[in-house]
This record gives sequence, C-alpha cells and structure tokens, in this order.
Amino acid sequence: MGSTGSAAREAARPAATDRRGAVVAALMLSMALAALDATIVSTAVPQIVGDLGGFSVFSWLFSGYLLAVTVTLPVYGKLSDTFGRKPVLIAGSVVFLLGSLLCAVAWNMGALIAFRVVQGLGGGALQGTVQTLAADLYPLKDRPKIQSKLSTVWAVSAVAGPGLGGVLAAYADWRWIFLINLPIGAVALWLIVRHLHEPEREDTPRARVDWAGALAVFACGGVLLTALVQGGVAWPWLSAPSLALFGAGFALVVVVVLVERRAAEPIIPGWVWRRRTIAAVNLALGALGLLMVAPSVFLPTYAQSVLGLAPVAAGFVLSVWTLSWPVSAALSQHVYRRIGFRNTAMLGIGTACVILFAFPFLPYPGQAWQPTLLMLLLGAALGLFQLPLIVGVQSTVGWAERGTTTASVLFCRQSGQTIGAAVFGAVANGVLAARLGGAGDLDSVTRALDSGTAPEATRRAIADAVHAVYIGAAGAAALAFLALMFLAPRKFPVLGD
Repeated sequence: MGSTGSAAREAARPAATDRRGAVVAALMLSMALAALDATIVSTAVPQIVGDLGGFSVFSWLFSGYLLAVTVTLPVYGKLSDTFGRKPVLIAGSVVFLLGSLLCAVAWNMGALIAFRVVQGLGGGALQGTVQTLAADLYPLKDRPKIQSKLSTVWAVSAVAGPGLGGVLAAYADWRWIFLINLPIGAVALWLIVRHLHEPEREDTPRARVDWAGALAVFACGGVLLTALVQGGVAWPWLSAPSLALFGAGFALVVVVVLVERRAAEPIIPGWVWRRRTIAAVNLALGALGLLMVAPSVFLPTYAQSVLGLAPVAAGFVLSVWTLSWPVSAALSQHVYRRIGFRNTAMLGIGTACVILFAFPFLPYPGQAWQPTLLMLLLGAALGLFQLPLIVGVQSTVGWAERGTTTASVLFCRQSGQTIGAAVFGAVANGVLAARLGGAGDLDSVTRALDSGTAPEATRRAIADAVHAVYIGAAGAAALAFLALMFLAPRKFPVLGD
C-alpha cells in the first residue's frame, strides 16, 4: 500500500508541474498585454487622429487607460483576497478583451477614449492579480525566478510597444493594435480557466464587499490623478479647473477615510500603513515610480535634441536598462539571502541615486555611449532594488492579505509615476523658460529643433532642463533610501511558506 501511494504521488508531480507551467505562461501573456497597452498607441497617434479626429484630446488615450489601471488596483487586490485570484483574473481579462474589441470598432475619438478606460478597468486586474498569483504559486526561495520572468516580460513589452504600434499602423491599420490583443488574451484566459486550481478554503462566512469604499477610492483617485495629469497641459496649474479638481480630490480623501473607517472589510485597510514593512515598501516604490519618469519620458528627448540621434537610436539608449534590470533582479536573491531584503534594496537604490546624480555631469553634447552606459547601470541598480522589496513584502503576509498588500505597493508605484510626470514636466518647462527668456515649453522647443529652426542655445537649454529632472530623480531615490533606512525593519518579518 505504501509503495502504491508513493507511486501515485510521484505520478502526480509532473502533472502539477505542467499545470503550474501553463499558469505561468498565462501570467506572462497577461503581463505582456498590460504592458503593451500602456505604450503601443503612442506611435500610431497620427493615423488615429487622421481617421477619427480629436487631436485636442488624444492625450486621454494614454491618461484614461493609466488612470483606470491605477485607481482599480486597490479594489481588485481586496476582491482577490475575498473571492480568490482566479475569478478576479478571469473577470479582469474578459473586461480587458471587451475593451480591446470596442476600441477596434470605435467610430470617433470620444468613443475610443471611453473604450480605453474600459480596457484600463480590466488592466488593473491583470497587473495586480498576476503579481499576487506569482507569490501564491511559488515558495519564497523560488519567487525570484517567476518575478524576474515577469519583469523581463514587462520591460520588453513596454519598450517594444511603440515600435509594434508603429508597424501595425503603417503596414496594416491602427485598429489591429487592439485586435491583436484578442487571440493572445484568449489563450491566456483559456490557460487560466483550465489549469489554475486554487486550494479549497474553509467554509467561513464570506466577508461583505465594501462597495461604498470601492466607489469612493475610485472617485478620489480618478479626480486627483486627472488633476495631476492635465494640470499644466490642458489648463494652467492655478486655473479654476485645476483648483476645482484638487479641491474636490482632497474632499474625497476625507470621504474615503470616513467610509473606510466604518467598513467591516475596507478596500484600503488601515494595517497597510500601520505595519512598518508594508508602509516603508509603499513609500519606497512610490519614489521608484517618481524617479522612473526621468529616463523613460525625458531621455529620448535628450538623445534626439542634444545628442542628435535618430528616433530608433534614441530608443536604444533608453531600452538598454531593460537588459540589465531583469538580470539584476534574477541575481538579487543571492544578495538578499546574505544581507536581507532591506539592505539589498538600500544598496540598489543608493547606487541608483549616485547614477542619476551623475547624469548632469556628462559632457556637452557628449557621446551616445555615455548615457547608454548610465542606463545600463541604472537598470542593474533598480533590479536590485525593486524585486527584493516585492518578494519581501509579499512574504510577510498570508494568502488572505497578499492581494491587498501587492495592490497597495503597485498602486503607490503607479501613483508615483503620475506625480512624477506632472512634477518633472513642470520642472523641465520652468528651466526652459528661464534659459530662453520666459518663452516656450519642452514640446514646442523640441518640435522647433526637429524642423531645424532652433539655435544652439536651445539645445543647451534642453540639456539643462533634462539635467534638472535627473537631479530631481536622484532626490526621489534618496527619499526611497531614507524611507527604508528609518521605517523598514532591519529584518522583514517573513512568514513560513
């Protein structure tokens, strides 16, 4: 009997391994979809505007998607802890694919923006639940492998998105940008439905869903992020629309606090900020989102306007950090097993701070290999920073709190990127205005450079503006370092697998 039972267990192991491999494939496909759709539209904007019109509002093709992803992350995190990961991921995938189909048949710019928001409502479930499932599937010692795979997929997809969008728009039709999601998403959905089997839980009374809190969080996040995204772009910072949005947003913050304090199972529970480890990681990854804006948004402009590179070459200067980031993340386990999660992350973000601060000291105009080398080193430093924090914080909570915890750190990172885009955009435009006698912003100045009508002084002004942004990014890295030093415990309180 003993040998029969042992043989049965041995026979079951390959099947379980195959199921987990299929689920991991589905997670990687889902992550690729979420990453691609954040950037793939960018190079197809001329074709979309030429077909649908609406040039004055096309920026909402990006903002609407990212806002919907960001504000839904906490909601999906709590729902996955309440109902399980599988139903949330399935529902999010269906909403995402429905949004993709609707985007492909959009008849004007208003409809396309609305359907991009629908896409984002599903994309929030993809991002948060995929990261949570990665921790559910693997014990602590194996989590760096799956997380490094997801990091690689995210980095490659995010960088490849603009190129793929441009190819589809030029040689097929811009609607294929959204239609291509359908077969990929359908395969991922089929793998999840067929192969993901979550363990049975005890028959305890199911917690009530805090729908009032979910609505309040969604409204508050949407209003505040809209104010940040559109401020200084669609209207001046001190204009009536900007002040009204910020005022409404802060009023909704009070509403969220009141609603969540009364809820039995709040969408954003207080323990997310009362536990030192989670609070420190939230702040550190919020600072990461902030500093990532400097290279991802401003480096291509610097490479083209100051170094004189073609768009493809400028894209390569940025993309090299996607080579070193996942490699460093995969190797980080050998470091944090020796010195701990906190110290490894501090080593990574401290190095990143030095690299970012070194950027303004590059010679003018310089050679392309110089910022390329810095980006390669920056990717390695940030891989050493981000992955230990995500793996570490997920390992401090049990299954019933992991979705909420993961969503909170991703929400902070996304919010940091939104704040960074607004703050650094204002910094860059302010430096340009000071250097050029109070006239011009970054967009208009770079267009003038492209047309060959701008003098050499303008190139130097752009260099100074980007240098100021990088100094700000170094400051954000320093804030992350301080948050970990003074808030995070020396040793994360890791739970047993």
